[in-house]
Amino acid sequence: MRPVEELPAYRWTIVAASALILAVAMGTIVNGLSAFVVPMQQLHGWDRGDIALINVAGLFGLAFGGLVMGPLADRKGTRPVILFGSAVLGLCYLAASLATALWQYYALIFLAGFFGAAAIFSPIMATVGNWFPVGAGLAIGIVAAGQALGQGGVPFLSAIMIEKFGVGSTFGATGAAMLAILVPLALLLRPPPERSGGAQSADARSEKDYPPAKIVVPTMSAAILLCCTCMSVPLMHLVPLIQDRGFAPDQAGSVMFVMLAVAIAGRVAFGKLADIIGALPAYMTATAWMTILVYGFVQLESLGAFYLYAVIYGFGYAGVMTGVLVSIAALTHPSRRATVMGIVIMFGWFGHANGGYLGGVLYDMTAGYTVAYGLAAAAGVLNLIIVGGLYLSTRKPNLGLATT
Repeated sequence: MRPVEELPAYRWTIVAASALILAVAMGTIVNGLSAFVVPMQQLHGWDRGDIALINVAGLFGLAFGGLVMGPLADRKGTRPVILFGSAVLGLCYLAASLATALWQYYALIFLAGFFGAAAIFSPIMATVGNWFPVGAGLAIGIVAAGQALGQGGVPFLSAIMIEKFGVGSTFGATGAAMLAILVPLALLLRPPPERSGGAQSADARSEKDYPPAKIVVPTMSAAILLCCTCMSVPLMHLVPLIQDRGFAPDQAGSVMFVMLAVAIAGRVAFGKLADIIGALPAYMTATAWMTILVYGFVQLESLGAFYLYAVIYGFGYAGVMTGVLVSIAALTHPSRRATVMGIVIMFGWFGHANGGYLGGVLYDMTAGYTVAYGLAAAAGVLNLIIVGGLYLSTRKPNLGLATT
């Protein structure tokens, strides 16, 4: 192993590689299918709720797979697990290019989530946290910004490709691109150098300095379930909403791209904000921003209004996931942080699946998105109530939950 003093700068290589990996992998599995909703409806005549279930299958795979792949990465190492996940993700999308029935899409995208994306997300976050045992807010914000880049860029590029080449060819090209990009990036990942005495973490606090896990786990799980239900409605249904206003698929996809391009800056900014004012206050600020603005999308008619609103909404909404990840780190001791993160983030993916699916079902029931976006706002309000209660019950300066 190289001496410790030669390696600290490599942590930024870890951050950069992790951000790009999440851009491709999570941008595809979380909401990359949003660009496929209308084209698949037109191609096959399927209901939007049924098409949204493809995305739900991937998110459920991601949620349950994290409980398996996280511990596997602890035993086998981060790099081999992420390499495996990258290969599975790419191969599943290549196979999806040949699918003709809904059940085939459900099965393939579930496998892509369980063995692919789940083998990437938790191990990546664990790796970044291990390289940044102190002041991780900025680093996590940058990595989360990579995910935002992908969640905007993948639907945008997919919309353009679907229009030119069709649904099947776009699935195939996406799978090939994931294999070509993710595998080389995964080879850059490595564990951090051991500190003096073989310790990997600089956190010297004892477990009694943290709130009990029996409080943190259920509260944060409920909070992330609600906040991800809120955010996933526009993530999955903003592109179809804009298309319903009469705009072309590439125009609708470009609005999503703008929103999530701005989110890149938002995730970094809220990561830094968490280092300044505390993790939970930063999380609550971002959640309030998202909750206040989410319903406004259904009031818009012009493409220019969608672009402007996407910029404003995207910057604040972006801080939610950064706030969640930094809050989990602040609330849990390193000895059980990976376990807590795996459980809590599982409920986040359930929330993404819930909002995406309900958005499609409520559209089919009401022939519009007004009720779906109203549900998103209500979920955001409930999340704020829960997180506010957690903040008041756990407020300690040494936990990074309040201004110090």
